[in-house]
Amino acid sequence: MKYIHIRFLVPLMLFQLIISSCGKKDVKPLNPNGDSELALLMRAMHENGMDVKQQLLSGEQPEITVDCQRLHTAKATEPEKVANPVYTGYAKAYEDAVKSFSQEYNADRAGSYQSMVDACMNCHREVCPGPMVKIKKMYLSDQELASLVEVQE
Repeated sequence: MKYIHIRFLVPLMLFQLIISSCGKKDVKPLNPNGDSELALLMRAMHENGMDVKQQLLSGEQPEITVDCQRLHTAKATEPEKVANPVYTGYAKAYEDAVKSFSQEYNADRAGSYQSMVDACMNCHREVCPGPMVKIKKMYLSDQELASLVEVQE
């Protein structure tokens, strides 16, 4: 009789262990030094940029939801990379591109969107090249641009 109980208890306990461990996933930071405020901000900017791209392509009113002024105050993983006029200039160029894109009567949203992505790429080319592969995916392809031009006409 005891043998029968053990045959049922052991698999039941193993099953419980498996089920309880399924919901517990260790989220590892993308940066081995930890995730800085600036890294998290830029990931949010990328995510919002990809959303804006999809909104443009689906004919919706695109919306920038990330406060790009935080580029000047967010703490960086490597503060020395952003504590200089080069980074400040690129951050300002991005802010200007966002302002241009967000203007209510902007007739060339697709071009303004591409300029925003250019601003990201230009900074990363100079300051931190790691995310460039990810940023490239934000660009509208020639085919996507052509489809947006057709819709505008």
